[in-house]
Amino acid sequence: MIKAFVAVVVLISAYLATPARAQDAAVLFDGELQRLSEVLGALHYLRDICGSNEGAKWRNEMQELIDVETPSGHCCARMVAGFNRGYQGFALTYRTCTPAARVAISRYIEEGLNISRDLTARYAN
Repeated sequence: MIKAFVAVVVLISAYLATPARAQDAAVLFDGELQRLSEVLGALHYLRDICGSNEGAKWRNEMQELIDVETPSGHCCARMVAGFNRGYQGFALTYRTCTPAARVAISRYIEEGLNISRDLTARYAN
């Protein structure tokens, strides 16, 4: 499931690489990008405390999304803020991996997949 999520994020990134459309489309799905950023931040924290040994995988996915999207000004700041909000929200709640943290991981992966699929379906040609 994680591989599918990463694959969909990469597909969205590839779509957003189209320069002329990326900035116009970003306005249309800014809210979804912010939420996806929060999901990536939450996964970055939760997967780490649950011993996934993925290192900076989710942070790198976020950076790739920002790099491909090349958001300027407020859009980039909102995406970064979303990532940080997702990370910090769980950092305040969980110090160690718990069954609830594992459930949250599953739900966030599912939500990230749904957001990614929805964005791809609506905005990819």
